[in-house]
Amino acid sequence: MLQALLDDAEEQQHQSSQIKDWVEKLKEVFYDLQDVLEEFNIEAMRRELKGNNQMIKVVRTLSSSLNQLAFELKMSRKITEVRERLVVIKDEKDFQLDKGPRGWRKSEETHSFMREEDIIGRDNEKKNVMKFLLNLDVKENIFILQILGIGGLGKTALAKFVYNDEMISRHFDLKMWVCVSNDLDMKKIVKNIIVCVEKKEPNYSQMDGLQSELRKIIDGRRYLLVLDDLWDAKSETWPNLKSLLMGGARGSKILITTRLPLVAKITSPTPPLLLEGLSESDSLDLLMRMAGREGSIQDPDMLAIGKEIVRNCFGVPLVIRTSGRLLFLKQTKDEWLRFKDHELPKMSQTEEHIISVLKLSYDRLPSHLKRCFAFCSLFPKDFVIEKHTLVSLWMAEGFIQPSNSSKHLEDIAHEYFMDLLWSNFFQDFKINPYTKEETCKMHDLMHDLACNVAGNRCRVARDDTNIINERTRHISYGSTFNLMDELPILRLKASALRTILSTTTYWEERQQREPTSEVDLGQLIQNFKRLRILDLHATKVEKVPRSICELKYLTYLDLSYNQTLRRLPNSITKLQSLQTLNLRNCDALEELPSDLKKLVSLRNLDIRHCFKLSYLPRGIGEISSLHRLTNFILPKDKARAKNYCGLGELKGLNNIQGQLSIENLGYVTNAEAKCEDEILMGKHSLEFLVLRWGYFNTDDVVIDEVLFDRLKPPSNLQILKIWDYKGEGFPKWMMDSLVSFLPRLVDVFFGYCERCERLPPLDQLPHLKSLHIKNLPKLEYIGSDQSSTSTASFPSLSILNIFRCEKLKAMPLTPHLEEFMLEANGALLINRMMLGLNKLKTLHISDIKFLRCLHKEGFQSLPSLESLSIDGFPQLTSLLQGMQHLSNLVGLSIWGCEELDISKDESGNILDFHGGLQSLRSLSISRLPKLTSLPQWLLQARNLERLQIWRCHNLKDIPEQIEALQSLQYLFIYKCSSLTSFPEAMRRLTSLTHLIIEDCGELEESCKRQAGEDWDKIAHISSIRFG
Repeated sequence: MLQALLDDAEEQQHQSSQIKDWVEKLKEVFYDLQDVLEEFNIEAMRRELKGNNQMIKVVRTLSSSLNQLAFELKMSRKITEVRERLVVIKDEKDFQLDKGPRGWRKSEETHSFMREEDIIGRDNEKKNVMKFLLNLDVKENIFILQILGIGGLGKTALAKFVYNDEMISRHFDLKMWVCVSNDLDMKKIVKNIIVCVEKKEPNYSQMDGLQSELRKIIDGRRYLLVLDDLWDAKSETWPNLKSLLMGGARGSKILITTRLPLVAKITSPTPPLLLEGLSESDSLDLLMRMAGREGSIQDPDMLAIGKEIVRNCFGVPLVIRTSGRLLFLKQTKDEWLRFKDHELPKMSQTEEHIISVLKLSYDRLPSHLKRCFAFCSLFPKDFVIEKHTLVSLWMAEGFIQPSNSSKHLEDIAHEYFMDLLWSNFFQDFKINPYTKEETCKMHDLMHDLACNVAGNRCRVARDDTNIINERTRHISYGSTFNLMDELPILRLKASALRTILSTTTYWEERQQREPTSEVDLGQLIQNFKRLRILDLHATKVEKVPRSICELKYLTYLDLSYNQTLRRLPNSITKLQSLQTLNLRNCDALEELPSDLKKLVSLRNLDIRHCFKLSYLPRGIGEISSLHRLTNFILPKDKARAKNYCGLGELKGLNNIQGQLSIENLGYVTNAEAKCEDEILMGKHSLEFLVLRWGYFNTDDVVIDEVLFDRLKPPSNLQILKIWDYKGEGFPKWMMDSLVSFLPRLVDVFFGYCERCERLPPLDQLPHLKSLHIKNLPKLEYIGSDQSSTSTASFPSLSILNIFRCEKLKAMPLTPHLEEFMLEANGALLINRMMLGLNKLKTLHISDIKFLRCLHKEGFQSLPSLESLSIDGFPQLTSLLQGMQHLSNLVGLSIWGCEELDISKDESGNILDFHGGLQSLRSLSISRLPKLTSLPQWLLQARNLERLQIWRCHNLKDIPEQIEALQSLQYLFIYKCSSLTSFPEAMRRLTSLTHLIIEDCGELEESCKRQAGEDWDKIAHISSIRFG
């Protein structure tokens, strides 16, 4: 009943300052009451642990009795104080509140929320943006279009739709997506562009190095850059950023989404695409879909009510979605009428009123979801939120309510997350296909709502620290905020703060900033004894003070990405409430505290990429609360193995979920291997398993085979990776019954299994999508039927990578394959495997020693191929006429083929594709000593835009026929020492905008600006660079 009163008070507080003040006072008491209850719980755990310790004497000392009495008196005073404050607050309430339960119905278990890509009613806008992006009839290299509209209209969704379109992906050499949000920081934007392309942090931190790296990426390449959610376009900053982006090839486009007309005006003189509200029919369609009434026979009365509702939503998709989700919980006509007449406010089309509509959905949340949502205001706008991190934070704050069933807190937290996602409080939900990590974002308006409802309880610490006051309980900070110097400790109540959360990204950690000293951390600990969450990831912590144990309420400690941290103090094991300890990417960490088993509440231990950590302390198996253990590291020193955590301790940890990597299996003793039975079978929530035997020399493969037989995973496993296995065969359960034991496998990897001649029957797995096989030198067959290579199998396989399996002779047909990489394998295998791959889009073959030719039939069976890479064929002598059948080929690379003459066919005749390869946009050739002049088929590729020639030392001639390449925009020539001049036809390459010449001796001399003999031939090219 008390919670119901508080819920109703929260809904009414925006209408009355009196109610708002009353709610604030009540929350203050709740916080203090929670502290009292947790202190009782901590003391109970301490006494239980003390009672279980056999070293404690049976007879209690007088000192111990006095301590207990003092604790009871202290807690009695605290309880009395809280009770008196509650009485005062009760007497101050002179207004009416509803005591009834709130109207929330839990979403269905499937959580089939609508994805952002499924946008409705934007066909004309889609068509206009696509037309703009695909248009090549432009004079300037870079063209800009802005999508302008208020928040919630779907600007980002529209941009995302065209960005992910397959035609757009083929049209552009590069695609880059950068969310700008509030601050037009040129350095940050350049960094994010580089990260988007390179998938890693930049090599430079200063602007000079960054702009040079950016130019290398975009120069001469037709790119699409989306600058999403641009709020600020400072007249002095935007021109500088734009000038850095001008190096792209002609036809490059920049797409900007913004809410502000001034931003649109500054960034481009071209009129923006003004995004308006959906039509009434599209709005009604979206409302009905979100309300769960799509496809059924519509009640005319409900449709009429729906039309009136969408009129008050002004065509704003975010508001319609939110309203629809609220109506999903209402089934009758009366409920819909009540929503229309009393809950949905009459509003104008402004963002303040839109937020008031979104708040309707918030008001209908149960109290536990309200707390979870408000907590998310600590993340910056457009922040990529890791689901596992978020739910761990919720658990640490005590937001997750245990159920009466046997559900784990992690499972309940997952349901909370899905409820909020289903109700559109989160968006952009993604699952990484390789790591299975789940992420999401919040729409900007939802973030504004979270900040609004959180009030001063949650604050983001930026330059203005005045916003942090004594009622602030949770703060977050980013890479630009110096936690130790700028946090206004003196203005905060010493015991008030519960959360200090870092939102620094992993690559921002390497920016120039001072290390966090042990002294500063000690000061922080002394001032904030009530902390539940302490997040110090990527803050250059070198040493954790022993006083960390004084944070007795601490439930969440993140020290990840502190790459100089070597040890943790053993005093950390006194943190009996600690649930999460994150040490990911602590590269220098050498050991964990020996008494780690005393962390009796520990649920999450993340030690990924702690490369110097060589063992786990004995007793890990006693932490029955563990639900996530990323790495189980067995000791390499067999003589001292009894002092460390052995394989047997893993057997009892059956609550482990998600991913587990077991390391150093090759060091398990014979006795240990034989005595352990079904170590993993009880771990029913395990989805991702990595088994690493490690690098060691042994001839006793019997131990490995016996041990592997004991490592049978649970049946719901989806990803299996096996490294360095030294056995000659795989266990019986894999060879005879793989489909029965592991029917859900989608991704399998075998690496460095050097004795294996045969793999399990992977071809029978119904859901297998990705297969990687690396360094299996004795492997001869893949698949269950070794005698047949004509029978189609692998019903779902789309990605296949095979590296260094020299004896591999054959494998079954894989008709659904889309990506195929073959490196250092037998020559016969290539021609056999290319047959029948009519869905293949990417083919990379390399390091094939004895292949002299590629079969014509193989190329004819690849009608969908878009990217082909041939690298390292020392005996390949010719390309095939069959390549002309690659009608969809966009990119071609030919590297390191010493005997290959790409101008002739297998009979020594001039190779002519008769105008084929008309889709070819990019060609890269390197280390081809037989190349003396550009081949005829290349000069027929009239749509070629990008040509790179590397280390072709015998190339002497670029013929006049190069004039035919009227689409060529980018030409790069590197270390072609025999090439001394350009033909006259270079003058007539009017589309050529970028020419780069490096280490080409005489050619560079002849092309010298204003002075070289060939300068006049290339003077029209806008960007010329010499090495």
